[in-house]
Amino acid sequence: MEVKKINHPYNPEMIHNEDIVLILGFFDGVHSGHQSVIEQGVKLATKHNLKAVVMTFNRHPSLVYDKYDPIKHAYLTIDERKEELMRSLGVDILYEVGFTSKLGALSPEEFVKQYMMDWNVQYVVAGFDYTYGPAEIANMERLPEYADGEFEVVVVQKKVQQGEKISSTRIRQLISEGEVTEANRLLGYYYQTSGYVVHGDARGREMGYPTANIASHPDIFIPKNGIYAVLFHVGGKWYGGMASIGYNVTFGFRNNYSLEVNIFNFDQEIYGEDVKIKWIKYLREEIKFDEVDELIAQLDRDKEESLEILGEIDKTMMM
Repeated sequence: MEVKKINHPYNPEMIHNEDIVLILGFFDGVHSGHQSVIEQGVKLATKHNLKAVVMTFNRHPSLVYDKYDPIKHAYLTIDERKEELMRSLGVDILYEVGFTSKLGALSPEEFVKQYMMDWNVQYVVAGFDYTYGPAEIANMERLPEYADGEFEVVVVQKKVQQGEKISSTRIRQLISEGEVTEANRLLGYYYQTSGYVVHGDARGREMGYPTANIASHPDIFIPKNGIYAVLFHVGGKWYGGMASIGYNVTFGFRNNYSLEVNIFNFDQEIYGEDVKIKWIKYLREEIKFDEVDELIAQLDRDKEESLEILGEIDKTMMM
């Protein structure tokens, strides 16, 4: 898959000069509903021997129009993860367009002309709720009117589970409540965050449970505080483990939360290494223990439960 990062106004030489199927969406999370849109576009491209092209934005448009909120504006998938998922879905070209106020000021007609007609588009595929300007005038219902016969419009209807629309907002809410099992079901894969290893207090080593302290990517959405069964990626390999998000309350409340992972069957120095974490299942909330021995006994139980959970990993969810 070719990734092209462009800014408005873009250089025409950056645009693929052959006919394409254009798939539109912000696709935060690339969840199972998004996957339906992308898969339909890829199938259409294959059928007509065209390139399957996705156009997305490098940041959510709300960042341009609303006051910045580090939690509200955290992403389920940062650019690198989104690219990884798009590649796995068979996309040929991914355009990441820098969203700015100048781009947002385009009229629907201008956006359709510059980002669809001028891109040799034969088919445009998007979800039913995709907009390209004010929702009342720049919606999928109006798109054939703006297309003026230049391309066909394919609208993918919403995907529901248990009567509810699958959405990034719903998934983010579930993750914030520790419901990662349900979030994973809606995503269609195990939720993943990334970061790098930093130094911590080294208390875990003293208790027989050494941990890798993780500085997470600043734009990524972090699950609710608590203990989780996880998969941990470092040095090109996945390991089982259990993660703790919290404030180390047994040892006195700290000002900033920590994200620490005890990696099973692992004994290497990995400070500074880039890592990934797949969040498999929430085990329990963070508990303040009166004695360190009580904490160690609980960690023993957490490890036993985590090993049981990780022994039943669904390989089809390892996107």
